[in-house]
Amino acid sequence: MIYWMDFLPAAVLISVIPGVNQLLGLGNAIRSGARWALVGILARLVAFALLIGAVVLGLGAALAQSPGMLAVIKWSGIAYLTWIGLAALRRKPENASAVVDEGGRADRWRIPRQEFMVAMTNPKALLLFAALLPQFTSGGRNTELRIALLGLAYMGVEAVIGGLYVGAGRILRWRLRSYKGTFARRVDQISGICILVLAGALAVGSV
Repeated sequence: MIYWMDFLPAAVLISVIPGVNQLLGLGNAIRSGARWALVGILARLVAFALLIGAVVLGLGAALAQSPGMLAVIKWSGIAYLTWIGLAALRRKPENASAVVDEGGRADRWRIPRQEFMVAMTNPKALLLFAALLPQFTSGGRNTELRIALLGLAYMGVEAVIGGLYVGAGRILRWRLRSYKGTFARRVDQISGICILVLAGALAVGSV
């Protein structure tokens, strides 16, 4: 049995709270437009599917019992987030104002690559799925199938909420388009600071 009435509000609440991926989606939509920001969300969902698959296979629980491996994943994620945050802060104004849709192919694929890597290197995401999803099942037979269904449902919620963040970014992009490079530079600065703060919170956290 799956407790859908309890799970769905919890999933919405967890997804709607601004995290690194949601901030990336918002910033990507402002800087580069909604199309490539949505491609980034697809990459995020691919990463989440892999993490949920790991939970179904029992790897999440095994990881929780392996402090060494968990520490490697944690500090890899912190290093990657720090690199992204510093890169945003150091981006030159002319690069900040560049629109991905008008840029090179390498710049286009930076967005989904970042989204995927941020999701995969965040140990809290894997442990969240490992701790959250089983709570909304009755246990017993077919538990793995129920966890997989809950994971798919969470990905649906994440897609909707992520789309709302991208929509908000698109609105801001068009309403503030007259600011061009100046506004894009502010987006980079705010995003960089927020990502560095989240990296610091992960560093001092218990996970």
